Amino acid sequence: MTSIRDLLGESLGIGETYRLRLEQRGGRLVAAHPNDASPMDIAVVEGLDRLEERPPTGPVAVEILARVVDDRIAGRVVDDGRESTDS
Repeated sequence: MTSIRDLLGESLGIGETYRLRLEQRGGRLVAAHPNDASPMDIAVVEGLDRLEERPPTGPVAVEILARVVDDRIAGRVVDDGRESTDS
């Protein structure tokens, strides 16, 4: 049987990683959730040290975390989107 927790987890995409454009709102970096069925936007609260600019100029990879911050689902930057120049 599918539980409400399972359905909510699916719509929020907990554990999933998305490439998102971030913007500054109320002192936080936030993004619209890419899943239209999600009832929450995303507040990026971890991995901010990976960002060269705040907000970044292009999309970054954000992993969705299993907690809520300021009425938004929390996210963590896992890739800042910059190309590596290491050979």
